[in-house]
Amino acid sequence: MKTKKNIKIVLIALLLAGAVAGFGYGMTATAKTGEAQAASTAVVSAGSPMVPGNFSDLAEKVRTGVVNIQVSKKVKNVGFERFGGRNPFGDRNPFGDFFGPFEGNQPDRKQQGVGSGFIMSKEGYILTNNHVVEDADQIKVKLAGGKEFDGKIVGRDPKTDLALIKIAGDSDLQPLKLGNSDDLKVGNWVVAVGSPFGLEQTVTAGIVSAKGRVIGSGPYDNFIQTDASINPGNSGGPLINLQGEVVGINTAIIASGQGIGFAIPINMAKEVAPQLQKKGHMTRGLLGVNIQDLTPELAKSLGLKESKGALVSQVVPGGPADKAGLEQGDVIVNFDGRPVGDSKDLPRIIASTPVGKTVAVKLLRDGKAVDLQAKVGEMEQENATETAKSPIHPSLGVTVQNLSPQVAREFGLKKSSGVVVTGVEPDSPAAEAMIQVGDVIQAVNRNPVKNVDDFVKIVEKAKGGGSLLLLVQRGANSLFAAVTPR
Repeated sequence: MKTKKNIKIVLIALLLAGAVAGFGYGMTATAKTGEAQAASTAVVSAGSPMVPGNFSDLAEKVRTGVVNIQVSKKVKNVGFERFGGRNPFGDRNPFGDFFGPFEGNQPDRKQQGVGSGFIMSKEGYILTNNHVVEDADQIKVKLAGGKEFDGKIVGRDPKTDLALIKIAGDSDLQPLKLGNSDDLKVGNWVVAVGSPFGLEQTVTAGIVSAKGRVIGSGPYDNFIQTDASINPGNSGGPLINLQGEVVGINTAIIASGQGIGFAIPINMAKEVAPQLQKKGHMTRGLLGVNIQDLTPELAKSLGLKESKGALVSQVVPGGPADKAGLEQGDVIVNFDGRPVGDSKDLPRIIASTPVGKTVAVKLLRDGKAVDLQAKVGEMEQENATETAKSPIHPSLGVTVQNLSPQVAREFGLKKSSGVVVTGVEPDSPAAEAMIQVGDVIQAVNRNPVKNVDDFVKIVEKAKGGGSLLLLVQRGANSLFAAVTPR
């Protein structure tokens, strides 16, 4: 599996200066002759303007389809006391800041959060982020006109951070039109609408800064990066193109970076939402391989001219890939007619392939092209306790998760005791100790670790005593690592 970067998420306040139009039309404004002015105007009118003159019509067009989501959660009597009353996530919770400020951090009490969403159909289906409604005891949906409704969770998909909720009782809903996120180009203008900090119907504008971003939030990362201002409470709100179509779902921001926000492509949501509506969860395809990036050095050692494709590091015995004849060291370059540029492409392609479908797999083996046929299996559904957010221990900078059968398979691990590392914060004590994603922490200071609760308790108890001695399983090997908490 490809090592994921752990992205720190914090609040960002990005203001769009009114002077932006000044530099957008700078040539026309500063031209000294009528000829130069005419030439500049011709360039602008020949296609889309450098900076749209007015977003008001667009804002008015989409506002009725954007909703404010308020939720109430019951805080259980776990976790916070182990961290001395502090939120153990701090500012490292990838999605917590987007959920909006909670009223206190005391256990055993109701807490309020705010997010956004948008209407997908006249039947009352609303798309939002999973982290907005996860574990909610009560959901209130407020429309642009002020009407409020009780919301009901229809389905959730933690892996893509998408959720579908439903309201009933209004026959005049105005769903937004879904666009095609594949058609987006870097530099296209987009508008974000939502409820940052609970401020409903806030409209911000910017451009598409990049596409296909992997930020380490899940196995199917494929984010649109934008500099349209996104803040806590924007989560689940739509990212709109100039045609008034939804092209993304605003989801995350990056630490210490102004104007760096991320949205889930609407084309991904188009695949997820129908299954959530029908079954309440996602059914995904499974091939049964562990993969890694094909670096230029690895490509050369494998006798390949290009470093394109996904390198198979392990084949799960008895899985679809094993039955199809795939071998360790194969490089998958095409799956079901879809090219595989690198390792991050393959999981998304396989996951979206119908279970039971027999597909063509093109690969390179010992420098030669090989064509195989594989029957796609079904990925097991995780239990609710296994899909919960993985704790990030602030003093170590490491994210861990219980070692369930599903997680063990994803990381190519044999089932054993311990917790699996799912994220390592850059420049953290864990990173300095060379802890890697996929490592299994089996003991801390020679105390066995059975699960996440054990890990947290042992680390907290040992704090202040210098370096922690971790026993780590990495693949078939075991090793010790000394980590000094900050």
